[in-house]
Amino acid sequence: MPATTLADRALIRLSGQDVRGFLQGLVTNDVAGELPVWTGLLTPQGKCLFDFLVWADGEDLLLDCEAAAADDLAKRLTLYRLRRPITIRRVEELAVHWSFDLEQGQPDPRLDALGRRWIAPGTESASGWLRHRLSLGVCEGRAELGDLLWLECNAAELNGVSFTKGCFVGQENTARMNWRSKVNRRLVVVSATEPGPRTRVFYPELGLAVEHRRVEDLADAALPAWLAEALAS
Repeated sequence: MPATTLADRALIRLSGQDVRGFLQGLVTNDVAGELPVWTGLLTPQGKCLFDFLVWADGEDLLLDCEAAAADDLAKRLTLYRLRRPITIRRVEELAVHWSFDLEQGQPDPRLDALGRRWIAPGTESASGWLRHRLSLGVCEGRAELGDLLWLECNAAELNGVSFTKGCFVGQENTARMNWRSKVNRRLVVVSATEPGPRTRVFYPELGLAVEHRRVEDLADAALPAWLAEALAS
């Protein structure tokens, strides 16, 4: 598959004094070390508001986020900024790129099988990403993840949370669920011809739906190896 610009993604640049320290206290993953990482910004109750990848660009950070949510994410971060000398702005001159079979860029931090990503000026968009992502059971974006507890979004299995980094918004409930193994529901991808009662998003052109189900009710769901292993343990 040729390289493609992901037209449904946008970039937000954080620049200024100690932007890593600023983001470190807010998001679920450790952004103080090697990047990129996939992370979430949660409510105080541990429910997903936004998910995004964090890239380093010199001393700045670039947030690879859902385009439809980019302005809302920037506004939310501005609320947390208070009086810190940090600039938060959308980047129009760069785009997120993806390829399944090229060696360019970095492996997706969620799952190697997702392929590779990089940031560069935009080129012609092409299809393929959505089908590939769903075929691996990986969910993203507000329509699929929004208002769900972060661990129900399979965040631990997809390297989207650090339980050793220290505090973040929603950390208390997220940590409690992890240590008590209380993840009773999961996001899964299922074959579908129409939306069902537990459907969050239906993709009729693919014959697939993202559903929020109890773990004892996954018999007809697609269970990729990474999720099947987690459920078995």
